[in-house]
Amino acid sequence: MRHKGVIHRIEHGEIDYPAVLNDRLGMAAPGCLYTLGNTAIIHNRLLGLLCSISCPGSIVIKTFDVVREIRDAGITVVGSFHSPMERQCLDILLRGKQSVVLCAAKGLPGLRLGNNARCAISENRLLVVSQFDQDVRRTTAVQAVQRNDLVAGLADVILVPYAVPSGKIWATICHVRNRGQTVFTFADKENSGLIESSAYALVPGVVVEHLLSLFNDALNIL
Repeated sequence: MRHKGVIHRIEHGEIDYPAVLNDRLGMAAPGCLYTLGNTAIIHNRLLGLLCSISCPGSIVIKTFDVVREIRDAGITVVGSFHSPMERQCLDILLRGKQSVVLCAAKGLPGLRLGNNARCAISENRLLVVSQFDQDVRRTTAVQAVQRNDLVAGLADVILVPYAVPSGKIWATICHVRNRGQTVFTFADKENSGLIESSAYALVPGVVVEHLLSLFNDALNIL
């Protein structure tokens, strides 16, 4: 169902505009953001979630388990929640009490949101963000990359369950790595390339503790 809530515009330089986007994206930072929901959430400490649409089954299972732990720990997640697996992750997160940020790759008017998402907006714990104005009604490959870059720019640390080598997510992660942000993934043979490219391998059994440690390390760097 399409959501008919009030859409707010945040201009670059306004007090509500996230300063981290200037630091991380530089000249590529959006000139303005369009938001639906509780704008204050965008200033939370954020965990980014980025994953390729094609994802090995073993990693899908691990991802769902970790997302439940993240939800129960009250960590705010920012992501596109576009792929089928990511949409299931959003459903898991929306069953909790913590906040969530959803980044869209097109304009917000007419954006389709499920019942759980609409309820979360009304409860002030879901924020939908886009850098595209109301005239952008379709998603292109270029806009998807810009959306992924926005997710990464907002996040303090980033979970990448899986990235297809040379794919869109991989390209975003290369930019993230070059600017010194922390990326982590699962210790799985499918992720050998990510780990070799400096992504941290999550420690089984203490995932949330590991996440919080990485959060603190990232904030100390900032």
